[in-house]
Amino acid sequence: MAEENKMAPDIRPDPARRVLDIPGARRTESIGDAQGKKLIVGREICLSGEISACDTLVVEGRVEAALSDSRTIEITETGVFKGEIEINVAEISGQFEGALTARNRLIIHSKGSVKGKIRYAEIEIERGGRIEGDIQVISETGDLLSSASGED
Repeated sequence: MAEENKMAPDIRPDPARRVLDIPGARRTESIGDAQGKKLIVGREICLSGEISACDTLVVEGRVEAALSDSRTIEITETGVFKGEIEINVAEISGQFEGALTARNRLIIHSKGSVKGKIRYAEIEIERGGRIEGDIQVISETGDLLSSASGED
């Protein structure tokens, strides 16, 4: 029996292998599913300046900035954004004031308020949502299609 133990092969467990999560490998247009470079400005935080190369910006606090080279923005009910935005998808539940270009879609929720120079390809406004200012529709080619001035 002692000889049987000597003959047993030397078995070593395989080293643990780690699966890497590579940010930005999967790109989406939906705010809820967005991966990659995400910036969250929390409640009671004030941020001013320029923001660029951000896949998703979530504003819960106050931002005064120019936002460019980004994909999506979400302004929550507690969020306030003043400045300029050029984005694919904008989802507004809080307050926006300034110049906003939504190349794909602008969504204004029931507690959302958008004021200023507004350009969008598609728009959704929930009952109670407000939009006011110089408003124009842009085509898929980026041309302005129509304009309206006033408040809804």
